[in-house]
Formats: sequence, C-alpha cells, structure tokens
Amino acid sequence: MADKQVSRVVVIGLGRFGSSLARELNARGTEVLGIDSDPAIVRRYADELTHAVVADTTDPEVMRQLGVDEFQRAVVGIGTDLEASIITTALLVDFHIPNIWAKAVSRQHGRILERIGAHHVVLPEHDMGERVAHLVTGRMLDYIEFEDDYAMVKTRAPEEAVGLPLGKSRLRSKYGVTVVGVKRPGQGFTYATADTVVNHHDVLILAGRTAEVEQVADLT
Repeated sequence: MADKQVSRVVVIGLGRFGSSLARELNARGTEVLGIDSDPAIVRRYADELTHAVVADTTDPEVMRQLGVDEFQRAVVGIGTDLEASIITTALLVDFHIPNIWAKAVSRQHGRILERIGAHHVVLPEHDMGERVAHLVTGRMLDYIEFEDDYAMVKTRAPEEAVGLPLGKSRLRSKYGVTVVGVKRPGQGFTYATADTVVNHHDVLILAGRTAEVEQVADLT
C-alpha cells in the first residue's frame, strides 16, 4: 500500500504549468488526480489524466471527499488566484501531506507559501529566465540551480585542465568544484575519477556553489 500511495500525485490547478506537469507525470506511469475549478479545463484533460475533477480546493470537506488528505505528494499549480493558492496550500499543510510543491508567481507569493508550510516553492517563469540567461551568454551548455546556492552545469573543458588527470588539474582545490562526469565527442557521459584525463572538446558536468561553477565556466 505504501508504494501505491507514493506513486500517486494530486495536481491542483490545471493551467499551463499544472496541466503540463500532470500530463508528464501520467506519461511516466504516475497516478494523477487533477483538480480545477473550471469545468472546461477539466473536460479538456479528462482523457489524459487518471482522474480529473471540478472542485473548490479551498473547501476542506470537498478535499476530504476526494481523498486528497490521503495523498503523500501534492502540487498546487494555481497562479491567477493568489487567495485560492494560499488557502489551498494551507489546507494541504493541515492535512499533513509530507511533500507539497507550490507554484508562486512572485518572490513575495513564494515567501508566503514557504511560511505557511509548502515544502518546495517553484517560480517557473523566474527559474526558466535565470536558466536561459546563463545559456544565452554561451558560457554554459546547460545549467540547473538547486537550493542553498548550489548548481550543476554542463560546460566545455577549461583550457587549464586539458591534458591533465582531474586529480592534478586542481579544479577542485583551486575553484571548489567537483567534476561529476565527462563526455568525449561521439561518446556518452562517463563518471569522472581522479585519473580521468581531460581532452580538448570534452564536455564536463560540474557541481558546486553557483559562483564557483560559473567561474570555471568563464574559463572555457
């Protein structure tokens, strides 16, 4: 029963963010309960999700009748109605759902969601804008920033590391970054070790503090 509960997710708010997430989860084999207050939106996604219902997600009795309080994972994708977003998130917290993701439309909205108990706050537009900004500069091939100012980047090998085993390149001791993987042209990624020799045209996966991985990316 525990495994079945974990593989279920309730997605509340089937706008652009919520519907995209719900369909992707469903495509990956996760049982999805999609909820929205708009009947037309629910009809649109009824055939693509495990369950899709129209409901007022600020009403605790309605949510209990739908079994939302029994879920282990919930996503609040409401963006246009801040009051509904906040009340719905607070209700999920009251249900003691252990994993709550909530979409925020601004940093202030995000702070409120965090204060009332959301475990993960997502700012889709801001996060995507920040990621694309890093890619547009051309220094990085891909960029993912996590909490606590930690990031992973995909970048070309810096010149000062070329021809040396990673253990002797001093990337870690000098810049504080860890090379997680290396990709040779025409080959797949392999895990990096201290004996891995970096060649020209290699692509590296770096992990570390945001400023540090950016500094190494600037060397390429």
